[in-house]
Amino acid sequence: MKDQAKKKIEDLAKKIINDIGQGQNPSFDVPIRTLSNITYDEKDRILRMGNAKSKRFFFNLAHIRKFVQTTSVATVAKELIEMGKHLNLREVFYSIKRTIPGTNINIVDEQVETDKAIEDLELVTDCSREQLHINAGKNGFAAGRIIIKDREDTIDWSKMGSGGWAIPSNVEEIEFKKVEAKFVIYLEKEATWERLNEDKVWDKLNCVIVASKGQATRGIRRLLQRLSTEEKLPIYVLTDFDPWGFYIFSVIKYGSISLANISESLTIKNAKFLGLVGDDVTKYDLKRHIIKFKEVDQSRLNQMKEYDWFKNDKAWQRQMQLMNDMKGKVELAALTSKGISFISEKYIPEKIKNKDWID
Repeated sequence: MKDQAKKKIEDLAKKIINDIGQGQNPSFDVPIRTLSNITYDEKDRILRMGNAKSKRFFFNLAHIRKFVQTTSVATVAKELIEMGKHLNLREVFYSIKRTIPGTNINIVDEQVETDKAIEDLELVTDCSREQLHINAGKNGFAAGRIIIKDREDTIDWSKMGSGGWAIPSNVEEIEFKKVEAKFVIYLEKEATWERLNEDKVWDKLNCVIVASKGQATRGIRRLLQRLSTEEKLPIYVLTDFDPWGFYIFSVIKYGSISLANISESLTIKNAKFLGLVGDDVTKYDLKRHIIKFKEVDQSRLNQMKEYDWFKNDKAWQRQMQLMNDMKGKVELAALTSKGISFISEKYIPEKIKNKDWID
């Protein structure tokens, strides 16, 4: 992968040099990453990016700044690959932030500009950020009966204490040395993960528990996919009963518009939704915990009902209608009203035993 990423950057450079040599306006093509260029592959149940592209020119006032930003990031990425080192997003920002000689213009002023340039370079080279040796921050934790090798260190996820193993943004080079778990539970909430970890759910149910703080990061999604494809572990997604929880599941299973170009390396086709549903609200008497919708919640629900992968699915349409009828949402934390460890001792074990999930 390193050789491939380096070659793609070199090909970009050669293309620009060739344009200059032929007296042409230097340019490169950037695949368009918008809904209009995204399709849902019903056969493979995955979001895919189309073939539409936009051309970015150096001698164009509207393009030149982004052109220079993208090529500057490419320079940094090539150096990182050759040195076998990595930088995080913030460090990349500072590494290319400089003033153009003879002007008062900076190549970048804010990190959002380098973040966007990195995304563009991913699209141009068809290499992921991680392949370009650029990492994001850690934003997740894991615990379970798995032993991995991370660089030169051997790490046992069952012996990481109350904090668990911190999941890095780049998990490509991690080796699974020993996997005894039978399945994986992914949670959107750090607090719920802490409850499951303190109750040692991973030990009692012989599983892996993984969490993020909200939407799953690329590193977490890639880790889940590797556990699914390489270790054949079922992936259960546990979220709140709200549009945002449903969307988190949607991204994990089908992909996202913003990352449709790398859907194949992130999506988990066998993922199952184990989180709160409308029936649970009635079954466990949680109606008093309903949080009334805000306009943004209702709007998000209405959008999701029309997603191609949801609109013809009776089970999902039923849950969305139940949510719409309630005009509200319920958080997983509401289960603590049934007992501090209710979610660990009853809710999760019974749901898995009864196969009470949505595919």
